[in-house]
This record gives sequence, structure tokens and C-alpha cells, in this order.
Amino acid sequence: MAAIDFEDEVEVVILIKAAPEIGRRHGETVCVAGLDRYGRWHRLYPVPYKDLQQSQRFNRWDRVRVRWRRPGDDNRPESKRIDPQSLRVVGAVPQAERGAFIERAIVRSLEVEYSSGRSLALIRPERPELRIKRLSAHELAKSQRRRDELHAQADMFANAEIPKQAPPYSFRFVFEHAGKQREYQCLDWETEWTFFKWREKYGEDATLKMMIETWSSFRDRGLVFAMGTHRVSHWRNWLLSGLIRIDQPQQGQFAL
Repeated sequence: MAAIDFEDEVEVVILIKAAPEIGRRHGETVCVAGLDRYGRWHRLYPVPYKDLQQSQRFNRWDRVRVRWRRPGDDNRPESKRIDPQSLRVVGAVPQAERGAFIERAIVRSLEVEYSSGRSLALIRPERPELRIKRLSAHELAKSQRRRDELHAQADMFANAEIPKQAPPYSFRFVFEHAGKQREYQCLDWETEWTFFKWREKYGEDATLKMMIETWSSFRDRGLVFAMGTHRVSHWRNWLLSGLIRIDQPQQGQFAL
């Protein structure tokens, strides 16, 4: 098999880690996106998170460098097919500089961004409200069958990052933006993990109450939504890919 040529190296501040998904082509991957020092978006895929070395594993606000090339099956301008072996964590954005860094990328209209050909955006939602909906028996069974199928594909998934149990709830946000009432399911990785982690420690009823209270406090203190579009071009909807708790920026400039 011919070696894959990767065009260049990019340094990205990680802002989005969407919920892990096990795919037939790339194994277990995490869809990752972030901004470079110039405020340009980069979608990095595939990231086989569970196969990364400990030193390569990253969190939100980490700065990573990685080699990339243009993907053949994704025409979104921000998308990059990466070489996972080249990925390096090279630092992190200090807490005091995060607001200023992120504020310059916040947009006022998702419709304008989409019509301009962009597929990633940050927005500040107005009056966001977390709504937790219990899945019907049919919906939960369908979701669980999908996870069982994916985990059964190969032995390599035995210790996969993605939970083997499908959450019995959908986590959705209702909010206003650009004069419109909107509702999106939250695909943020941390939201699903928070549910499972807290449920194990506090029980299900207490967890649901705590999640609503916690996200309500985020609303009051400052919350940014990271939005992305689907790879399939005819599916025009935006997706809520990440939640970023960040205050309005203070005076000062960010510099890498």
C-alpha cells in the first residue's frame, strides 16, 4: 500500500470534542475541531482517541500540532485528514486569556455562516435551557442495538472509550439566537460522560437535577455553543457539537 502524503502541519487550540463514534472505516474516533492563532477553524479527523499515547491525549484548550492532508470524502473547507501518529500536545491557553481568544470567533448569524460556506461556528445563545428527555423503549432499544453492533465489530473495541451502554436520555438545548427560537440535541462528549459519572456517584434522579442546575448556572455566568454541520451536504442542519463555559472577555489580547 502506498504511503499517504500529508501536506503540512497545523497548530490548533482544541475547542470541540464530539461524542466518540465507532465507524467501519476508521475504528473508534473522536471528531475534533479548534481554532488556530489567526482565528481560522480546523476540523481534525479521524482521531482514534483510545489508541493515542498518554502524552498525546488532549483536553479542551490544549494546543496541539498535527500533520494533515485534504480529505477525499469531505468537502467542508475546515476539514483535515490527519496523521494521528504525528499529533503532539505543545501547550495550553491560560485561563485568563481564554475569553479574549474565543470572543473574536463568535458569530451573530448561523445562516450567514452557512451561506458563506463555513461549517463551524461559535455563538452566544440567549436564554439557553437544558431539557432532558427520557427515550422511549423503542428509541432506547434502537440506540442500544447500534452500540452493541459497533462494539461487536472487532476485539479492538473491548476497552473502547465510547460507553457500551446507551444513555436513556437525550440532552437538548432550547435557546434564542439571531431572533429565532432554536432547539438542538447536544453532542458534546463531556455531557454524556457527566451523566454516567454522576449517576454512578449520586443516583439517576439526583444527577438529572444537578445537571439542570449546573447548566442553568452556566447560562447565568456565560456559555458559548460550538456549532458544526454534517459531512453530508444535503443535510443542512447545524449540530450542537460542544458547550464552552466562558465569561465575557476581559481587557487584554491573546498571543501564542
